[in-house]
Amino acid sequence: MQTPLKVAVIGAGLCGLIAARELERESHEVVVFEKAHRLGGVWVYDPRTESDLLGIDPQREIIHATIYKSLRTNSPRQIMGFSDYPFQGKEYGDPRMFPGHEEFLRYLEDFAEKFALKKLIRFNSEVTRVDFICSRYEFQVEWKRIPVSSASSSNSIEVFDAVVVCNGHNSQPRVALDIQGMNEWTKKQLHAHNYRVPEPYRDQVVVIIGSGSSAYDISREIAIVAKEVHLSSRSPDAKVSKMDKFDNIWQHSRIDHVFQDGTVTFQDEVSIKADTIIHCTGYKYHIPFLKMKGIVSVEENRVAPTYGHVFPPQLAPKLSFVGLFNKGMTFLPAELQSKWIAQALSGKVLLPSEKEMLHDVEKVYRQMEERGIPKSYTHSLNHQMDYMDWLSDQLGITQPPQKLKDFYAQFIELFHDDHEGFREAFEYSLSNDDGI
Repeated sequence: MQTPLKVAVIGAGLCGLIAARELERESHEVVVFEKAHRLGGVWVYDPRTESDLLGIDPQREIIHATIYKSLRTNSPRQIMGFSDYPFQGKEYGDPRMFPGHEEFLRYLEDFAEKFALKKLIRFNSEVTRVDFICSRYEFQVEWKRIPVSSASSSNSIEVFDAVVVCNGHNSQPRVALDIQGMNEWTKKQLHAHNYRVPEPYRDQVVVIIGSGSSAYDISREIAIVAKEVHLSSRSPDAKVSKMDKFDNIWQHSRIDHVFQDGTVTFQDEVSIKADTIIHCTGYKYHIPFLKMKGIVSVEENRVAPTYGHVFPPQLAPKLSFVGLFNKGMTFLPAELQSKWIAQALSGKVLLPSEKEMLHDVEKVYRQMEERGIPKSYTHSLNHQMDYMDWLSDQLGITQPPQKLKDFYAQFIELFHDDHEGFREAFEYSLSNDDGI
């Protein structure tokens, strides 16, 4: 057993909370830095929007909240929650299988209270720089106290033995400015990061770029008040059509050109006059405080090199990430990653050598390139459970039960087949079964 370490956890969202819990269980000294005034990360609803609605001005005040007022979870309760503190069976006012964001935030607050995590969190504290000091094999963390009034902010530097990055990847919007004429568009445009409620779009013609969950949700909500809603997808199979159950939503192919007078022309040769364009086009991975040139880089949503999506080989296990993954379950991999980090730092789990880890990472990247898989898919779990099995093996624990894998596969199949009504359909399919 190694001597307990002083560990900085950056972010008090879902991943930061479980990382802190697992680190403390291994008797490490934990400090959690959270720039907001409360825990919860992206699950904290904030009616404010950024001054730059597209989110591309680096000088803008960043509003970390990215959820809209009506947002519901995309995953059922049965797979949301930690292994020893499940979400299923806990109700805080919204008993639905796919509850609203307020319900889930209450769960996270309840979890933090249950495991006494709030005492570890420094609220209103933003990390601005993380440097690795080679000569002392330690990290310098520079952070500032965000003033709650007109008082000026103060900067501090603190030394840590290890750093766990849990800052999420939903704060830096990715926008479709490569569309011809988009930079000259004179009417309103925004990223979904700055969408909150539908009322501002009453009687408007709205174009929504994207085909993910936010595009689905926002288009249906806006259609209640808007004159017309036009969805644009980059899928080559997308054809102009009116959406079922709605008289004022149309699906289109990619946008070919936008014009200053508000005209939007699609590649399906349809043109409309629009009032607003909403970019539901995802996010860029953004870790601006990490000053690790030559050790860690972020390019096209690949944080590289990272062994098992967690450890940069050169600094493992002292520098790690929780939550880089996407397109998969959230709670289980975040919990397993956190256990892996905490136990690697305490010496209970041994990692491969730096050379072996780097070789493994390079092999993965080489195979992706040979198969023509974009860098942006590096951290995708592709809605499979293989990664959770692998993490369990690293920890020397039993792999997730087959019943959970079958439940998740059933849910994902329905999610892809019936995105319009997957929540209700899945609730119905489990009406006589607990599921897991």
